[in-house]
Amino acid sequence: MKFYNIIIRYRLYIGLALIALGVVVNLNAGFWPGFPAHFVGVILIAGHFFIGPLRIIQEYLEAGDMEGAEQVLNSIRFPNLLYKPIRSAYYTVKGQMAMMRQDFDGAEQMMKKGLDLGSPMKEVKGASMLQMGMISLQKGNMKQGESYIRQAIREGLPDKENEAAAYLQMSTIMMNKREFRAAKEFFRKTKALKPTSPEIVKQIKEIEKYINRIPG
Repeated sequence: MKFYNIIIRYRLYIGLALIALGVVVNLNAGFWPGFPAHFVGVILIAGHFFIGPLRIIQEYLEAGDMEGAEQVLNSIRFPNLLYKPIRSAYYTVKGQMAMMRQDFDGAEQMMKKGLDLGSPMKEVKGASMLQMGMISLQKGNMKQGESYIRQAIREGLPDKENEAAAYLQMSTIMMNKREFRAAKEFFRKTKALKPTSPEIVKQIKEIEKYINRIPG
């Protein structure tokens, strides 16, 4: 796997080197002996521009190395050349990184670009909608946040932790709107999913202290 990641990281330079090697072989031995080097070189260069290093970025994110992930992300010089679903993922990751820096305007802009490009998986779109909802809530736009989160739930979310986060946010929104019956129902759905994320578990414990005492 490390070897494959090295190929992804340096495939542009490897591709250019193979093209140069192919030219040398062409000049000394003819076209066909140099053709394999040209062929592999073109594939590697095309992969660099049309697929990009998103696989490597994902590994950095899973390891919690945000600085490393951002460096790889910034190495993509021409994002408009990326294959459409990969371009969508690129802008989504850019939005996530901006969110971590508390740059909510930048995060919203990037996430919208990713959503506009579409995704072949409904769950990915749902997760993006959920993040957009979180951004809107952070910016104090409760109405827009609720709209995004409801759409995220309709689209479907990739796992129980994301579902629980969506229901918990809806419960909080309903309490702020004083729609207590709906707030309790969303809270019940949150607990039924039995989330394990420390942040969600902490919020559940805090809300549980008073939600049963409110009317509805």
